[in-house]
Amino acid sequence: MGEGGQGGEHHDQLRLPEFACNRNAVSFSHALPDFRAGRDTPRAFLERCLERIVAREAELRAFAALNIDGARAAADAAGARYRAGQPLSMVDGCLVGIKDIMDTRDMPTRMGSPVYAGWQPRYDAACVQALRFGGAVIVGKTVTTAFACGATNSTVNPHDSQRTPGGSSSGSAAAVGAGMLPVALGTQTQGSTLRPASFCGAVGFKPTHGALTMQGVHPISVTHDHLGVIGGTLEDTWRIASHISLANGNPGQAFLDGASAELPAPAKPRRLLRLYTRHWEQEVDPAARDAFEAVLEKLQRAGVVLAGRGDDSDAAALEQALDDGFVERSLDITAYEMKWPYAQYIADHGQLMEKRVHDRIARAQTMLPAEYEALLSEKAAMKTKVRDLMRAADGIITLAASGPAPVGHAHTGSRAFLTYATFLGLPAFSLPLMSVGGLPVGLQLIGHAGGDGKLCALARWIMREIAAQ
Repeated sequence: MGEGGQGGEHHDQLRLPEFACNRNAVSFSHALPDFRAGRDTPRAFLERCLERIVAREAELRAFAALNIDGARAAADAAGARYRAGQPLSMVDGCLVGIKDIMDTRDMPTRMGSPVYAGWQPRYDAACVQALRFGGAVIVGKTVTTAFACGATNSTVNPHDSQRTPGGSSSGSAAAVGAGMLPVALGTQTQGSTLRPASFCGAVGFKPTHGALTMQGVHPISVTHDHLGVIGGTLEDTWRIASHISLANGNPGQAFLDGASAELPAPAKPRRLLRLYTRHWEQEVDPAARDAFEAVLEKLQRAGVVLAGRGDDSDAAALEQALDDGFVERSLDITAYEMKWPYAQYIADHGQLMEKRVHDRIARAQTMLPAEYEALLSEKAAMKTKVRDLMRAADGIITLAASGPAPVGHAHTGSRAFLTYATFLGLPAFSLPLMSVGGLPVGLQLIGHAGGDGKLCALARWIMREIAAQ
């Protein structure tokens, strides 16, 4: 595949980057020094990833569309800029996959649904525009569940094809987890970035709500939709999120805290709240419990104070607050906000829409504006309460999933541990630091609203500390 044959000496540098817990992971950030020194090129990097795509795509079905010719042209242009010592940005030459609910001017955007069969946008979504204008190499569109809220899709887990990759950012996580790409974009309205990242052995990042633009991305719930990033390494994940924020900030919202081409310096957490909730007893399998507790023991040995519901009043109050049914009530907010455009889809294509969408729109049609306003007020009060309970801690530590990816493809897995941070708009990472039966399980780290850079610094320290032990 073109320059790919010249890049064999760089293959080991492309894989197994520092702190990556997935042996398939590839890293743009770790290839950058070679691009700058002329020892490697973006085109050769692309060709090595294309070899992996050719080898595994028929099995994994991670892509809804590929633009190989366009990717090669973009990689060649990036290579010329590196030779001239004039890269466009921190993402120049970085290979990226785009979830197929995000508009792309050079590839169809089908929303994972036959409703949009053959749909070709004329312009890019704002996040795609930011990447393209920065010189990133857009390789393809990654598979999503229908409208990012459907139950099934065609993608399988890169670590076990009998298991789900998670959803709804299924193709993005599978492509990154398989080493087809260093990074891909996802979205999260409940658990759709961090859950597939956990199942596929990748880093997942859901920033503070509103920190990254959703312009040109198909909506579900304006108060809950987040743009997310899934990467093989923390470095690439943070780099892509930072560039999107700085290049195309979200109108009316703050920029991503700490956005930079470089990772924030590692910062040791002083105190973290351990979050179990009722789902610990109801859903978590014993091996996942053991893996989580083993990570906590390592952190305690390193001097991190962990406060749990059994020994700390703030942690106990936090669990009580989150277990009072608020998350379930918040689903009515998403239902109300889905009336546009889903009511039209049901009217025109009802037979193509899943039952859960019919049910949510039916619920929304019975809601009065006063009910919606009351739910928003309850949500605001909950955010204030959680902020106060977190005040003495650096963040919250919990699972990103109740265990490894379940067998089968009809269900994309539990989101029980993920909805809290999403509905409260808090930044969160899924870190690939645990395994159960040889399959990845993510550690979830949740931070303070607007404190994304500080949370990334904690995540970097934790990944380094766990790897060292």
